[in-house]
Amino acid sequence: MAELDVKERQAGDVTILDLSGEVRIGEGSVSLRDSIRKLADGGKKNILLNLGGVKYIDSTGIGELIANYTTVSRQGGQLKLLNLTDRVQNLLVITKLLTVFDSYDNEAEALKSFQ
Repeated sequence: MAELDVKERQAGDVTILDLSGEVRIGEGSVSLRDSIRKLADGGKKNILLNLGGVKYIDSTGIGELIANYTTVSRQGGQLKLLNLTDRVQNLLVITKLLTVFDSYDNEAEALKSFQ
């Protein structure tokens, strides 16, 4: 089972999490949750998830995206998505969640949207 690799980088007041692997039940969803909660608890409110390296996401992974979006929003922050793969984008369209998340194909545009 492929796990999720999360790399963190900073661009101004936006924290970018570069994800690669799979967001699925088990370790993948737990490592995503832990990474985002740690940022939110540390006062980092603007989070950009770069999903360009995510090969697979299951219903647990989708649930984790929603839970993290809610957590960050409640703390006055923003969670946005970057570089959706076709598979992830189709899943978000089918579940009507693409209307909930702000998503971008261009990192510079995504960063500007946090202003």
